This record gives sequence, C-alpha cells and structure tokens, in this order.
Amino acid sequence: MLIIELTPHELRLTIDPDSLGFIDTSELVGQPLSWIGQERAEKAAYFGLEMEQPDYNLFVLGEVGSGRSSLLRQAMAKVALNKPVPPDLCFLHHFEVPEKPLALRLPAGQGRLLRQKLTELAKYLQAEIPRCLEESDFKAESKRIEKNFKLEEAKAFAELDVFAEKHHFAIQREAGRMVFTLLDKSGKILTEPEVLALPKERRAEIEQAEQALQAEITRYFEKVRPLERIKDEALMTLERNKVKLLLKSELKAIPGALKLSAEDGNKFNHYLAKMEEDILNNIALFRISVSDEEKRKEEIKSLLARYQINLAVDNHDLKGAPVIIEESPSIRSMFGSIEYQSVEGVLETDFTRIRAGSLLKAHGGFLMLHLDDLLVDGLLWEKLCRLLRSNLLQIEEPGTALTQIPAVSLEPEAVRIRVKIILIGSREQYYLLQEENPELARRFRVKVDFADSFVSNEQSRHASSIFVAHACHEAGLPHFTAAAAARLLEDCHRAANDQSRQSAIFSRTETLVLESAAQCKVHTGCLVDVADVENALQARIHRHNYPDQCLQESIADGDVSIVIKGEKVGQINGLTQIDLGDHCFGAPVRITAHTFAGENGVLNIEREVGLSGPIHDKGMFILQNYLSALFAHIAPLALNASIVFEQEYNGIEGDSASCAELYALLSALSGVPLRQGIAVTGAINQYGEILPVGGINEKIEGFFNVCEKAGLDGTHGVLIPHRNRRHLMLSHHVIEAVSHGLFHIYTAEHMSEGIELLTDFPAGITAEDNLNEVIYYPHDSVLGYAQKALRTYRLACQLTQHPKTERRRFGPAER
Repeated sequence: MLIIELTPHELRLTIDPDSLGFIDTSELVGQPLSWIGQERAEKAAYFGLEMEQPDYNLFVLGEVGSGRSSLLRQAMAKVALNKPVPPDLCFLHHFEVPEKPLALRLPAGQGRLLRQKLTELAKYLQAEIPRCLEESDFKAESKRIEKNFKLEEAKAFAELDVFAEKHHFAIQREAGRMVFTLLDKSGKILTEPEVLALPKERRAEIEQAEQALQAEITRYFEKVRPLERIKDEALMTLERNKVKLLLKSELKAIPGALKLSAEDGNKFNHYLAKMEEDILNNIALFRISVSDEEKRKEEIKSLLARYQINLAVDNHDLKGAPVIIEESPSIRSMFGSIEYQSVEGVLETDFTRIRAGSLLKAHGGFLMLHLDDLLVDGLLWEKLCRLLRSNLLQIEEPGTALTQIPAVSLEPEAVRIRVKIILIGSREQYYLLQEENPELARRFRVKVDFADSFVSNEQSRHASSIFVAHACHEAGLPHFTAAAAARLLEDCHRAANDQSRQSAIFSRTETLVLESAAQCKVHTGCLVDVADVENALQARIHRHNYPDQCLQESIADGDVSIVIKGEKVGQINGLTQIDLGDHCFGAPVRITAHTFAGENGVLNIEREVGLSGPIHDKGMFILQNYLSALFAHIAPLALNASIVFEQEYNGIEGDSASCAELYALLSALSGVPLRQGIAVTGAINQYGEILPVGGINEKIEGFFNVCEKAGLDGTHGVLIPHRNRRHLMLSHHVIEAVSHGLFHIYTAEHMSEGIELLTDFPAGITAEDNLNEVIYYPHDSVLGYAQKALRTYRLACQLTQHPKTERRRFGPAER
C-alpha cells in the first residue's frame, strides 16, 4: 500500500446541527435523562440493587467524572421506592446488666409511638403512685396493720415494764432504744453516788437484777422484731399490690399498641416485666416526704429515665428503603458511637447516649461508599470487612480505652443488619481486591463497570443533548443552540480521541456547559452559540497551557533544538505527548542515531542512564529484533549503534517513538538523509507494521505549532499510523492549513512506506515481502545502502580480529 495523504474532511468529525432534531436545548428539558453509553453498567446496577440475597453488594468501577456516583444515586433512589420501609431501632435499659443495653426493632414509625407511650407512663407513675398511696382505703389498711403491730408491741412492753417495776426499775423507749433507771422503795430515782453508798450486798442484788432486766429486754426485742418485719412485709405487700394493680392495665396496653415480631415481642414483654419489678422495688421513692423533697425528686427523675427508650434509628418519614451516601466515613460515623460526659472526674454514660451510624440507618436499604475514603483508615476498612462476613454490628467506643480518665463503659447488644453496600473504586482497586482478598471480593458479586467512551450514534447524541438541556435547566443557565450543542458533542469526540466514539466523562461536558454559558453572559446573549463554546475552549486552554507555551518559546528561541527544514542523516523529529493531569499537549523531540562497526548491537542511551520506562525499552527490543530480521541473510550483524532523544531529561515512556527510532537508525546506517519537515509517530512490531498510538491529536498540533511559528511553506507535515485515522479530531486551525496545502498529514501501514516518504528513495522491500526469502536488497534502495554498510562493518571487524604474528622464543634444547 502506498503512502496516503489525508484530506481535510478526514481530519475531524463534524456534526451537522440539523441532524440533532432541535433548535435549542430548551425543547429537551422535559425528556428524561438516561445512562448515556452505559447500558452494560445500567443493567448490572439494577440487577445488583434488586437482588435480595446476601453478598450481592456492588463494586462500581470507572473513571472519575463518568457519572458513576450520580447515576448510582438515581438508581438507588428508584429501586428504594419499591422496597418496604425498614423497622425502627431503639435501645433499652437492661435491668439485669445495665452496661449491656438491649436492642429492639419496631415497625417504622412505632419507635416514636413507644417513646410517647413510655413518656406518658413515666408521667403517669409520677402522679398516680403517690396519689394511690394517699387513698383512704390504703391508709386505713396501713393504719390497721400499724395498729395490730402496736398492740402486740404494747403487750410485750407491758410485760417488760411489769418485770422492771418488780425489780425496782423504771423503763422507757427512746429512738428505738430501751433506757432504764433504778428506783428506791419510795419510787425515787437513785443517783450514781447514792447507789455507790449502798451496802455491798445491796449493790450485788441490784447488779443481779440489772442483768435479769437486760435479758428480759433482749427477749422483748426478739419478740418485737419479727412482729416489725411482719408489719413491714404486710405494708410492702399492701403497697406492691396497690401499685401492681395500677401498673397492670398501663403496661399491658403498651405492647398492644405495637406490632412486634414474635422474637421482638417476647424480648419486649420480658423488658416490661423487669420494668414492673423495678418500679415495685422502688416504691419508696414515690412516697411524698416533707423532708429532703428535692433529693427525692432527683432520684425519681433518675429512676424514670431508665424507663425511656433511645430511638437510635427513626424511619417514620421514609417512603421505601433508606439511601445513605457516606461522604466522610469513619468508625463513629459508620458504626455508631457512645457519648460520654465527665462527672467528678469520671466519664459516665448510659443507654440514652448510644448513637447510630450510617450502617444502622441504612438497614434494609443502600449505603454508598468510596473505597479511597475507606482505605485511609486501616481500622475502619478491617472493621467493615468483618461486618460483611458476619452481618452483625457491634457499637463500641475504642477511644475510652486510651484516655487517662476513668470511664464507665457500655457494650450494647449486637444488631444484625441487612445493608447493600455500593462501593465506588477504580479498575486497579477492583482487580487488586480480587487478587489479594478473594474472600472479601466474594461479598461484591456485582461488578458495575462504567465505560470510558462509547460508540456515537443518533441516539447517544440525542441523549447527550438532553444531558446538556438538564444541566442548563438545573443551573439556571441559557440554553444551547443546536450548533453549539453539536460543537459540544464534537469536543466529546476530541476528549475520546475518536471520530466514532464519545467520551463518557460527562463531568468535562458539564464543565464546558457552565463555561460556555459564562461566555454567553459576557455579551448578554439569550442562547449559547458556537462562538461561546469556542471561546470557552480557548479560555480553558489559555488557563492551563503555560508549560506548553514555555516549551514552544524555547523551541522558537533555539534553546531546544528542533530542525524542521532540509534533510539530515541519522536525525528525525519524533512526536511526544506530555500529560500534566489538567492539560495534555504534544511536542516534537529530536531523535538522533549513530552507527559504526562493532558487535554490541543497538545502544539505547535513555535506558543506560535510567531515563526510559519498560514500555519504551520493549519498543527498543522489538526494533532491534526487526533490524536483525531485515538483515538476517548477513547475520550476525557487525554493528554498534546508539539512539538518543536529544535534550530530554525527564524520562521517556511508551513505544510510540519506535518507528521514528528505526528510521533514524536506518538513515544513519545507509547514509540516506531524512526530511526534517516531517515528524513521525507510531509503534512498530516485529514484522515492520506500524501500530496506532495514543495522543495523536496533541502530537500533531504540537508539531504544527512549532512549524507555524517558524513559517509554514508546504514542506511540513506528520507521518502517523494508518490505523490512527479515526482518532483524528484536529483543531480547525490545523485543518485550514492542510486545506491550503501548507501542512500535510500522511499515514502509513508499513515502515517501508514511511521511509520512502522521508527519503524519496525506494525502501527495498514492501509490506508483502517475506524477509526469510530476501537474499539482497536493490543497491539503490535505503535497505540496499544499509546492507552495504553492514558488510563493510563486518569486514572491518574481521580485520581487527585477525590473529597477530608472534615472535617465538626457543629454549636451549630446541635450538
């Protein structure tokens, strides 16, 4: 196949505005947005979101800006509407083990109902228990019990009093103690001096009588104390029966108002039974007391707080399943937390201070996370992996173990959750997860793969136009004319570097919509037109192309040596692409080669000094092997050669320069000069075929800018792989120069076609030739001259390797 020069209409896709079917994008606002070019991802997403079985979590992979997050949000919201509303979650006081609060699930909205019922119960208890303890029948029965006890106590005391009087003692009760005094025969109290003045025998009798009285007092208390216990138990039973009757109807009504599952119903009934027992054990606090009333009220308040609930997850206002987007994941925000307060130097907490995280709130629904955010915290990532294995969530507060302040810790009941995780990550992260953690990867059975680009057709262009219409409508911007929308779509093709495919990175398109609308507002236009889009594109380039401009100026000033006129042996202009992240641009680079006799083969100077990457090294090895194949009939090659990228100090990667390197090497070997006005890009394989490369538009425009600054004269152009034709989306400025014959774009499929263009000499072979059948190349071809040079090199090597004549020294015997 001969060399082909491309015509202007082949250098760019131009979209006819009339083919879009609208005058301006305001006509499209009412039409729904679709997953433009992401049909595969859409099917996978809805399949995963609708799967009810466990382990069908979604791993969403694709480039940033492809709409993966926003489209998944829409899909989650849509699917969630058709799912049931999950239950509320509350935490309750554990009466048996207070440091282990209970978890209870209730139907959505009933958490609030239960909280209201328990609040009303607390108010009811605070008002009704004291009231019922003040009722006349209760007081009458209490007095009867008290009276019976006092009668029995009085009877026992009367017997004691008779005994004391018989032994000349007066006895009386004071604050639960017995006080007795000694009397004389007239009934007068004897003082201690008077007792000491009595005869010894009398004092002994008194001491003996006192001991007898002490024993009688002991018997009195042994008789009265059981009576007192019976009285207290009777009063307590009376109180408990009275209050239990009061509680029975109230506590029974609470579960009746709820719709609990069998398991949760049993748990709640047990909780109410323990609550009733706790209330009955603390009836004393409800008695009205004149003394220390404030303290009693505080104790009642603390008691009643135990009978409330902590409504951690309230789903009363949900319509469908929850959709949670966790933008700043942490252990506290995802798994929940326990709040503390410092009381007299001790951190205290209780079940009311348990806070639910996004995982509990997303139970029964969807939770979206970004993998990059999770990997920042290794502990968080590990905890999430454990959760995916067990589906049990345990709220804990690891920070309290590290503090120097004593803390009261809680261990809430672990909660079983059912959440579908939507994990956003890159392709590299997805396949790394598959390789390094297959157990975890098994939990993400649905891969939602967003494409970087998609085939452009009438439907995709219409859908893209709807996207533009919605972007304008939502941001309150002027709408786009059909011509402006067509120009916007052309930029999508430029971003994809393909005439048949559009870029799927719609964040770039949205940004261009905003910037074009801003240009429109500058001249107070009603609709965004083509000129506004062009101005926005030029303004964007101007904001980012300072490094590009500096390089162009360095070339124009001669600081970077690029020759674009005449012919040179062993020298060619290659094309490189420089990607700075926010801006990509192309530039020429001078490639030079030298050859001479030797046996070391081709020396890649960049590789020797560590400035070339593995892909570039691979391209060089392919080049060397192809060179050996070209001259296999005179192998082994007696060749030393060196190739270098002149004035390149930042490193080289990629194989797109291997074709230019081959041409420079063949030129140096054959002595045939190369046209310097034509720059070359393309990779080469072991059969001499030229393979397509990336960044083709930037590379062409970079060389064009250099030539334009120097002055276009019709001798300038580029040689690119034939298979790169559909990737061309060149600027109108370049196309205009091509249409005037000032710049040329050639394509080639085989290295032989390119060498003929660059040298005006026949190559010596064609793409159809079998190298194994080559005996010699035509002497007036590039390969013929190279073959002649290689034979000369071999002869030179053979001469240098000829053994030298040595003078032999003979020994005496030999002489």
